[in-house]
Formats: sequence, structure tokens, C-alpha cells
Amino acid sequence: QVHVVESGGGLVQAGGSLRLSCAASGPTFSNYPMGWFRQAPGKEREFVASIEWSGSIVIYGDSVKGRFTLTRGNARNTVYLQMNSLKPEDTALYYCAARRYSDYVSPRLDDYDEWGQGTQVTVSS
Repeated sequence: QVHVVESGGGLVQAGGSLRLSCAASGPTFSNYPMGWFRQAPGKEREFVASIEWSGSIVIYGDSVKGRFTLTRGNARNTVYLQMNSLKPEDTALYYCAARRYSDYVSPRLDDYDEWGQGTQVTVSS
């Protein structure tokens, strides 16, 4: 069983930065690709970024490319989403998820099996 917990959300002004963390428990968590998604009120859940187990392959959604960076901790049981140049449209509930049954990164919501409860990010204009 994998348990996923996000942290680091908060309120920030436009142009500012935040770093989200995602910690997961489980014997083989370090082997799973991990993803971040976000959901704003009234909108569908949107892909943000995904990282494979070693941290060497990362993909990003078009809306965050060049501003967000996803990395994996040395012990590989924590992933970090560094968010720079934040915009009001980045306001959303951010979710971390683990993909247990594949070695590959993916932007598809349905490819992830274990989800955290989410952490709120609010960017003021």
C-alpha cells in the first residue's frame, strides 16, 4: 500500500515562488513514476508534471513549461515541485500521484493509482 501526502501550498503574489513536496510511504515507492496534477474550481484536473524513478526523465504540461521544475530527492521517496513566476491562473488544488504499474512517465490522469489529498495554491494578482 502506498500512501501519498502533499505539502507546501499557500498564498503567494503573482511573480512569486512556492515549492511543493510530495512524500510517499511504501516499500517500492522509489521505483514509481510520480506525477503532479492540479484542479481549479469548475475545471477538469490538469496535468502539471511527471518524473520517472531515477529523476532523469521529466515531462511538463504546456502551461507550466519553463516555470515549474520537478525533481526527486536523493532517497527518491520525496518529489519536489518548484514553482516560479507564478500567475493567478496557477491557482488550484495541487495533487501528487504515484503510478505503481509502469516505469514510464505519463500525462494521463487514469495512469496514476495512488493519490494524495491535495494542497491548495493561491496566487493573488
